[in-house]
Amino acid sequence: MSGTRVHGADEQTDLPVDLMRWVRLAEHVLTAERAPADAEMSVVFVDEATIADLNETYLDGDGPTDVLSFPLEEEIPVGRYPDEGGRGPGVDGDPTEPPLAIGDVLVCPVVARRQADARGIDLDDEIGLLVVHGTLHLFGYDHQEAEEAVRMQQRERELLESFRTGTSPAPGPRESLR
Repeated sequence: MSGTRVHGADEQTDLPVDLMRWVRLAEHVLTAERAPADAEMSVVFVDEATIADLNETYLDGDGPTDVLSFPLEEEIPVGRYPDEGGRGPGVDGDPTEPPLAIGDVLVCPVVARRQADARGIDLDDEIGLLVVHGTLHLFGYDHQEAEEAVRMQQRERELLESFRTGTSPAPGPRESLR
């Protein structure tokens, strides 16, 4: 792993989640999207009341939702892939700046369960999609316009498939999306 760090937390008790699996999936996305090596983010699983409150407070939404993303950076610089230069031997290994906190992704497993049941899919498939979807939002992906939605859905499929098969994901765009 390139040093990208994903912090995970399960702050709900309604449904069990495999926290480390979803942390690894978020790391997979960050690597594919060329996040800088010092990038940090969190994936947090919350209950319906918490996600409803956050949805209403920050997005003027109504009630619980499946996933919320809170980007902390206006623009995420693009890292190198796989090796386009960088620090070499003899360079001090201590970073001179704090890690780049790129944002938080919050997922509600109870809402994910309802959606999975309605779509006739496994809960893990739904949670995986939500983790990827939320993480891509941190990189500026969006789905407000039809063309953006198609691009985001295609990237979601690519990343989920490469994670499922254990293959290296195709690199994301060279430039930051924001």
